[in-house]
Amino acid sequence: MENKYLKLLSRDFPTGDIAASEIVNLSAVRSLPKGTEYFFSDIHGEHEAFLHMLKSASGMIRKKVDLALGKAVAASERELLAYLIYYPDRQLKKMQQSGEINDEWRRITIYRLILVCETISAKYTRSRVRKCIPRDMVYILDELLNVTDDIVKEYYYDEIISTVLETGIADRFIKSLCELIQTLAIDSLHIIGDIFDRGPRPDIILDALMRMRDVDIQWGNHDISWMGAASGNLALIANVIRISMRYNNFDVLEDGYGLNLRALAVFAAETYKDDDCALFMPHTLDDNIYDPVDAKLTAKMHKAMTVIQLKLEGQLIARHPEWNMDDRDLFSRVDFARGTVTVCGKAHPLLDTNFPTVDPAAPLSLSTAETELMMVLANSFRHSERLNAHIRFLYSNGSMYKVINGNLLFHGCIPFTDAGELQSVAVSGKAYCGKALLDKLDETANRAYFLAPGAEKEAAADTLWYLWCGAGSPLYGKDKMAFFERYFLDDPALHTETYNPYYQYSEQEEVCRTLLKMFGLDPEKGHIINGHVPVKIKDGERPVKAGGKLFVIDGGISKAYQSATGIAGYTLICDSHSLILAEHRPFISGESEHTPKVSLVERFDRRMNISDTDKGKELLGRIEDLKMLMHAYRAGSIKEHGAQDVR
Repeated sequence: MENKYLKLLSRDFPTGDIAASEIVNLSAVRSLPKGTEYFFSDIHGEHEAFLHMLKSASGMIRKKVDLALGKAVAASERELLAYLIYYPDRQLKKMQQSGEINDEWRRITIYRLILVCETISAKYTRSRVRKCIPRDMVYILDELLNVTDDIVKEYYYDEIISTVLETGIADRFIKSLCELIQTLAIDSLHIIGDIFDRGPRPDIILDALMRMRDVDIQWGNHDISWMGAASGNLALIANVIRISMRYNNFDVLEDGYGLNLRALAVFAAETYKDDDCALFMPHTLDDNIYDPVDAKLTAKMHKAMTVIQLKLEGQLIARHPEWNMDDRDLFSRVDFARGTVTVCGKAHPLLDTNFPTVDPAAPLSLSTAETELMMVLANSFRHSERLNAHIRFLYSNGSMYKVINGNLLFHGCIPFTDAGELQSVAVSGKAYCGKALLDKLDETANRAYFLAPGAEKEAAADTLWYLWCGAGSPLYGKDKMAFFERYFLDDPALHTETYNPYYQYSEQEEVCRTLLKMFGLDPEKGHIINGHVPVKIKDGERPVKAGGKLFVIDGGISKAYQSATGIAGYTLICDSHSLILAEHRPFISGESEHTPKVSLVERFDRRMNISDTDKGKELLGRIEDLKMLMHAYRAGSIKEHGAQDVR
């Protein structure tokens, strides 16, 4: 087997000298400082705010500008240069219209951008930087960024910049430099769940992530809801549409994914034509740009999907008694004649009693029109090419958790019991807990989407609904989702959703160490990084817990949470020197002052190199393989062959 593998490897490295050269190259790469990792969580469709974080590297580009230019350039000019780097097209157009651009400005700006680019690219190989440069600018930028010591740098720069100005490509050159700085600022990106829902355009966020060089995603319950909808689960199809109606997000459904909502609009307008649907008026956080819909019609569509979802969820609960969720099927317990429902032995009046599609004798049965509507919507989800491209990206780059560079990343929790023991959850007829539970659920999630239609696929897709809202779900992490109560019952006590005991126990250092060991990590050096639970800074909560072993980085990038948190999201940043936490303010489109509050969380004993990372270990394995190949060539067990023979 080893000889067969080495023969395959020899196709890429056909001689001993070529293998030796690659060994030297990989060894050199391992000695470089590790790239900067960025951790984001709970983006919730806020595409403008998230894209600003990417373009600005959460304030780290501004720090590089300050480092490169120092006190030689005024702070106001450094701020303007940073904003040019974030938004080169917008700023160049604005300055051209105001007459602020001339050749002297271009000359100074190019020179300053080169200095910033030198600073930010210093930790990368020349080859890596070249790959990031636009093809038509490779030669010029490569020369500018790699001036040797025997050349007078200022004179060399001046000559090249003068030629750039004379040829009329200066503005395009400035844009290329800005984009190169953006690209190099973020080496790898970790998304700790919940790209979807509430905010207007998660599809634009996913487009941006698909363009990134190195990105991974730890699924959140809102992501899994869309994954389940794309897998064909009708309850989750109803759920993602309902949430979009609740927040008036038509653009993502119709413009983003091409989902046809006409059948829903016609059904809702006819079924609820005499109903003002006052309880279902949308919470408009963002205006629709492409698909403005009258709020009254949106409310009717919202109610239509809510009723359908309650029916479908009741059917799911009946189909899966192993989930022990009978208490969550409140819709089938409604006394439709009296307009009440009994919860915990007490009858509560409903805030809305108009249910024209409900048969009181069989309340969970869809009407004929509702059944036809759901088939139309399911087909729309199935045939949306862009949606399925995004869902496949979530699967290929995502998982229930990730272990990387000594850190454990997951969105919600590892379910615990009240007694502080790992909670067992039934999946496919067998109980799992801890790491085994997350591994099994990861396998099940993949089966839900990739299996051929049939009973196994349907059962796996049902499990995705449980992951969305079940009491034992590591992604949801609460005892219940008070969906029915929040819509129909005016009793705040019934709206309470209690977090899993994990959220108390995980604040203990020893518990975090135990979990890190469970996932094969060093309990002393490792960290757990979570999202899901908004950190209420205004109430004195802090994102760093358990003596620095646990980071909870849901800071409220979503507008829906900012009144509760007091800020607008976190970015956790891990460079070669330290761990840094960036605390963001609410994003206002077009506002230039967006340098976040940055705090040092942990400084490493020594500068970390690539050799200290998982990538470094992978490269070391590659080096060992190449050494074996080189020895095989020298021993004659594998024959060298020329490049012309490589297939």
